[in-house]
Order: sequence, then C-alpha cells, then structure tokens
Amino acid sequence: MTAVSCGEQLVELLEDYGVDTVFGIPGNHTVQLYRGLAGSSIRHVSPRHEQGAGFMADGYARASGRPGICFLISGPGLTNAMTPMMQALADSIPMLVISAVAARHQLGMGEGHLHELPNQNALVSQCSRFSHTLMRPDELPRVLARAFAVFSSERPGPVHIEIPLDIITADAGHVLPQRWPPCLPASANIEAITAARDLLLTAKNPCVIAGGGAVEAGAELRALVEQLNAPLVNTVNAKGLLPGSHPLAVGGSPSLPSVRKLLGESDVILAVATEFGETDYDMLFVGDLQLSAKLVRIDIDAQQLCRNVRPDIAICGDAKLSLKALSAALPAAAEAEICSRVAETRAAIRSETHYHSEFQAFFDVLQASLPGLVLVGDSTLPTYYAVWQYEPDGPRQYFHSATGGGTLGYAIPAAMGARLGRPDAPVVALIGDGSAQFTLSELAAGVAAGLSVTVIIWNNHGYSEIKQGMVASNIVPVGVDIAPPDFVAVARAMGCAGESPTDLEALGRALQAAARRNVPTLLEVDQSLFISKPAGQWY
Repeated sequence: MTAVSCGEQLVELLEDYGVDTVFGIPGNHTVQLYRGLAGSSIRHVSPRHEQGAGFMADGYARASGRPGICFLISGPGLTNAMTPMMQALADSIPMLVISAVAARHQLGMGEGHLHELPNQNALVSQCSRFSHTLMRPDELPRVLARAFAVFSSERPGPVHIEIPLDIITADAGHVLPQRWPPCLPASANIEAITAARDLLLTAKNPCVIAGGGAVEAGAELRALVEQLNAPLVNTVNAKGLLPGSHPLAVGGSPSLPSVRKLLGESDVILAVATEFGETDYDMLFVGDLQLSAKLVRIDIDAQQLCRNVRPDIAICGDAKLSLKALSAALPAAAEAEICSRVAETRAAIRSETHYHSEFQAFFDVLQASLPGLVLVGDSTLPTYYAVWQYEPDGPRQYFHSATGGGTLGYAIPAAMGARLGRPDAPVVALIGDGSAQFTLSELAAGVAAGLSVTVIIWNNHGYSEIKQGMVASNIVPVGVDIAPPDFVAVARAMGCAGESPTDLEALGRALQAAARRNVPTLLEVDQSLFISKPAGQWY
C-alpha cells in the first residue's frame, strides 16, 4: 500500500473543512475510504440502509446548517440514497455524497463487474447540483472546493463525487491536502437594491415573504420588517425566523385563504429566497397564487428568479447580504406600530376550516414538555396541520418531508441526524404508521449511536390520507389498509424504550422521560384517542 492514499487524503481534507460526522455503510468498494477514518476526529455513524444514511445527512444539515456527509458503495448503495438526494435537492439542503465506482479501465464497458451501472455519474446528476468522477488524485482538493463553494455561495443542494477503485488506493502523497479559501456568497447589485428601496418606500400595504433560503438571515429579516412595519409570511423551511409572539409574524401558510387574502391586499411584496413552489403556496390545491402587488424577489439563484412568479424587480444575491444592504438603504425603524393586518390575519387563520384545535393541543404539549424542541416531520396527518399551526421558537427547529420531494420514511433517520447536528436540543420525529415502516430499522442505528431521540408514530392504521383521496374520487380503496406491527414491541426488541400514551397528559410525561434516556424512545399514538372527530381530508 502507498504511504498516503487518495482515500486517506480525502478524510484529511474533510477534517480541514470542519466535517465532524460521516454517515455510511462500509462495503468492498469503499473499505479503502475507511483507512484514514479510524484515526481521524470524524465520527462515523452506521445506518441500517443507505436511504437512512441520506436522510440522516439531510437532518444533520437542516438542524446544524453544516453539510451532511455520506460514504456509499457504488451501484445499489448509491441508488438507495437517491431518494434522500432528491429530497435534499428539492429543499436546497447541503449534502456531500462520496461513492466508489468501478476502476477507470472498467467504466462504461458493460462487462458485468460488481455494482456496475452503464453511467453512474449520469444517473446521479439528476438529483445533485453536480456529479464528478475523480480521474486523478490531483483533482481532489479542487473538486472538494467546488462542492463546498456550492454549499456556501450558491443555491445549496447535494453534490456527488465518485472515486474509481484504482484512484481510491492511488498514491496521493504528492498532492497538498489543503482546503481552498472559502468562497463567499455574492452581494446584491446596488442598482437593484436602490430600485427595491424606491418601490418599498411607495408602499402603503407592504408585505414580506420568507423562504428557506433566508434561514441564516433571521436578524436582518427582523430588522427589515420592523423598518417597513410589514407583515411577515413564512414558508415551512423559514419557520422560526420571526417568533410567533412578534407583532409582525403572520404564521399560518401562504396556502391558506386568509394568508392569500393578506397577500392579495398588499401593494408591494418583498419575497426573500423562496421559490413559490406548489408545496408551500398551493398545498390545498386551490390553484396558483395570484398577486396583483408589485413584487421584489431576492434569490441567490438567478434562474430561480425566472421561475413561477414574475418579479418587477429581481435581486440576485445572498439573502443575508441583500437584506442588510436593503435595510441600510431604508429609513430607520420608527416607533413600533400595531399592525392590524397581522392581528386580523392571525385571527382568521384560527377560524379557518383547516385549523384543528385538537392538533394544536397536541403541538402545545410537545413544546411545553420539551423547550427548544427540534421537530422533524414526515408525510403524516399532524405534519400537514403543522404547516400552518406549528410555530417553533427559532429557525432550524422545524422541518419535514411533506414539501419538496414529499418522500415517506424521512423523519426517523432525519431526526437521528438532527440530534447529531444539534446535540444540545431535544429532537422528536413525527411520522405515520405507514411511513414508519419504511425506515423503522434505523431505531437500531440510534441505539448503537446512543442517540436520545423520541419517535412519535401517529397510528391511523394504514395510508389513511390516500384512502380518503380514493374514496373522494370514487375509487375503491386498494393497497391502503396495511396492518401495522406492534411498534412498541419492535422498538423494545431493538433496544429502545417504547410505550403507548393514551392522552395528552400521559404524552407529556412520556416526552420528558424520553429526553432523559440515551437511546431512542418510540411513542405510539393512536389517532382515535387524540382526535375526537374525523379530521377529514387535510386538503
């Protein structure tokens, strides 16, 4: 073996970039990546499936703000992780996926080598910002620099680097294992900032919308809405940027009729780092958002400024820097005024047919029992109501898979990753009984890693929402009445704690007890015991 292989240098470079955790399952094609891992400062977490690795990396990134890292074998290991990569791409989550691939002389030959795909790079390029095949050890520092530049200065998302088997073991002793200088995000054009300022100064009923790309700009966003005395509407990934107690925080969701009414009555709207996608703006499937207001859009991605909703002024730049520049161009905030538009909209949200008081009581118990909670949702009934009813204490404390990719099985492994990314915070996964069966085995990974994560399984005994949709469309339900296992018994068999609280008081006690354990706790919640009336179709 060489003194310093390319695989060993990869680990050294990742350490230099501040990576502290890698999610992966070793295989014959990646064992050489692990040669340098054992002696490094990087923690390795072994999920029970590569899909779990990807979701853990996603949850880690969302909770911590740092990219999640995966080590995966070629072929099935990588294809198993493509669903998490799709989810991360849809929600602009930084993720670095490093995989093996066949030796260079075998690529594209179709000779039946282990894990061989005709073109692995082309396949993964469809769910990543870019996919690169490392053809020489000398390329490694530059390609990693490109990946981390995407994470820090562009619209983030997954990046894939595949390393041929003969390159993983190749001598890299001649390559300087040094990270490139950090690539900082672009600031906004001063002419665009000036034009936006002039338009906002004419507004009588301004409004601000924040998307997930503004998650690092909470202070700047708050300063600006206070200067404008403008209501703030947030999408799911921007929850917590303004606390619900703030007089300008609308809450709810831009999908709700009451919030759409607020937007429709505004004369100038500033939209910050939001794509205006269906899963945030038309979750109730009532039709595209119609805006009569003048629209200013800020986004780090120039192409995104040309999608979905046409702006009157397009500002291409980092949300934090752009908001700071715009705030500096505007007059200082006057004495705080009561914004009746916010109060009226918040009251209207609570009178909507889509608002459910029993779900609100459920959310209130979660937050009262676990201050500072990070709640990780899946595509399950309470998560849909959380879109417009759950208000976290701060940013990066609520996220789910019901938007963007809309995958199932996300919450359990993503919560594990979130706990590793935010070890100071209590973490709860909220998942349905159908979704839970996709990734239930990751409880064992949580036990092995000693993770204090609470998994709440919302049990309505099958794919309840899909069944309701079938019935509403006069389709005989097929494939939706799946019998759930004894979740508590399964959890205990894997070394977790498990119980089935029967009311909110018992749930609160169980949550507090779970937070004191150093293994996951599964709490099975039977919907019929917590919801006294049928919730109906959330959509």
